[in-house]
Amino acid sequence: RFIACPQLARTVQRCLQDGAGPGPQPVLLECAPGPGILTRTLLNAGVRVVALESNSAFLPNLQSLENSLDGQLKVIYGDFFRLDPLVTGTVKPPAMCSDKLFETMGVAAVPWRADVPVKMFGILPQKKERNMLWRLLFALYECNSIFKYGRVELNLFISEKEYKVLTAKPGEARAYQALTVLWQVGCEIQLLHMEPWSSFVTNLKNGGLAVPKSTWLPNDHLCLVRLTPQQNLFTGGLKPTNSSTFIFMVKQCLAKPKSRLTDKLNSWSLDNGGKLLRELEIPKNAAARNLYPEDYRRLFEALQNSNMFTETWFHDEVLESIRNIN
Repeated sequence: RFIACPQLARTVQRCLQDGAGPGPQPVLLECAPGPGILTRTLLNAGVRVVALESNSAFLPNLQSLENSLDGQLKVIYGDFFRLDPLVTGTVKPPAMCSDKLFETMGVAAVPWRADVPVKMFGILPQKKERNMLWRLLFALYECNSIFKYGRVELNLFISEKEYKVLTAKPGEARAYQALTVLWQVGCEIQLLHMEPWSSFVTNLKNGGLAVPKSTWLPNDHLCLVRLTPQQNLFTGGLKPTNSSTFIFMVKQCLAKPKSRLTDKLNSWSLDNGGKLLRELEIPKNAAARNLYPEDYRRLFEALQNSNMFTETWFHDEVLESIRNIN
C-alpha cells in the first residue's frame, strides 16, 4: 500500500492518464486503496474509480467518500489478488469471482480487439509476486477471469527484479525466461515510473527497509509497469483454446536455456525438426535462450500446422504443468 506520499500519488495519476484520448475513458479499478490517498487524487482529476479494498479497517472512510460523491466512486469489499480462487463451493469474501466484480462495476464484456474496457491499478504482493504473474498470464492467454471482459490494462507496481525479467532480451543470462517470452508476446510492456522502496514499506523493528534481496538483478525500486494485452494476440494460429500448449512449449524450451532447440525438437520425436527451423530461418544450432519471443510464437504455429501437438502424451504433460502452476 501507499504510505502518505501525495507527490507519488500525483505521479501515478499522471502516468495512468498519459495518452488518454478524447471520449469516455475506461473505468479505473484501484486495488487495495487503503486510506485513499491515490483515490482522492484520481477523483480530483475526474477519473471514475472502483476501489476494491480487502481490509475492513479502511472501508468506513472509503465508503464515506463514496457517499459524498455522485457515482464517481464505487467501493467494493474484495481482494483482487484472490479473484477466482481455485476452490469448489461458495467463495468467501474478501475472495470473489470476476463475474461478480464486473457485474458490480457495471462493465460488460467487449470483443478482444475492442478498446480497453478497464484499467487496473495495484501493487503486487511481494510474497506472491511470481505466482501472481503466472496466474495473470494464464488468465490472459485463456481469456479467463478479468480477461473474459476484453483487453484489461494492468498497471502494476512490481519489483525491479521481476521487471528486468519481463523485459529481458534474448541471450541475457538468467533474466531471459519463459515468463519473459510469454509476457512479451502477450502484452505491450511500458515502464511508467520507478519509485524507491522507501515510499512503500519499512521494517518497523530496526527502521531499515524491508526490501527483498536479489544477488543477480537490481532490486532497488518498485516499478510501475503498464501491461496492455496485444490486440492481435489471437489473429494467427494462437488461440485461447490452444494457448496452454503454447505456454507449456515455451516453458519446456527454456527449462534448459543453453540447450539447442534442435535437441528439444528431437526429444519430441519430431523427425523434420531441422527442416522446420530452416523454413522459419532459425539457425539449426540456436540455443533456446537466443530466440526472440516472436520466434517462439512462429515456432508454435508451425508445430500446430504439423499436427505435432495432437499426440496424447504432450497434452498430458500440458495438463500436469498447468496443475502444478495453479
